[in-house]
Amino acid sequence: MKHPYHLIALVLACAALLQGCAGAVVSGAATGAATVHDRRSVGTVIDDEVIELKAADSLFSDQELYDNTHINVTSYNNIVLLSGEAPNESLRGRIYANVSKIQKVRKIHNEIAIAAPSSLLTRSSDSLVTSKVKFKFFNIEGLKGFDPTRVKVVTENGTVYLMGLLTRDEAEAVTAVTRTVSGVQHVVLLFEYLN
Repeated sequence: MKHPYHLIALVLACAALLQGCAGAVVSGAATGAATVHDRRSVGTVIDDEVIELKAADSLFSDQELYDNTHINVTSYNNIVLLSGEAPNESLRGRIYANVSKIQKVRKIHNEIAIAAPSSLLTRSSDSLVTSKVKFKFFNIEGLKGFDPTRVKVVTENGTVYLMGLLTRDEAEAVTAVTRTVSGVQHVVLLFEYLN
């Protein structure tokens, strides 16, 4: 039996080849588990994680953006959703410009609201809504082969954004269920359709 240190060394060596992304080691294990039922290729899943890490680095390294905005960057199939709040159009545009420079980004949905950063209470409420929506997906019946983990859910100030690679029937069912969840004020569909 091989020693577990050999496996650790292999993982660290592979992480070094990913050109130094600090989160790559941690996210690597999650990526492997998440791609079992994912319709994206393993490479695309990794690209999405790298896009999110690079965007976060870009936003955190800009002190004015860090101090004055609340931004979430979500990448799915190399399509990026920017959500959150910025106090003015100038900062909103700067965030978009920074993210648009990241390699492999195919499209950006800029849903950043011009507003003061949301409160911790609002963010907590949004997290609860996201959890309730995801839980409801497991109760969807009548869709052969539907896997709820294929849908990415992001909630900002009561607006739920849905991303994923779905059939039209899956998208309709997911949308209908999402609209029944308490706390959902609006649903924005950002799906890519398989048919």
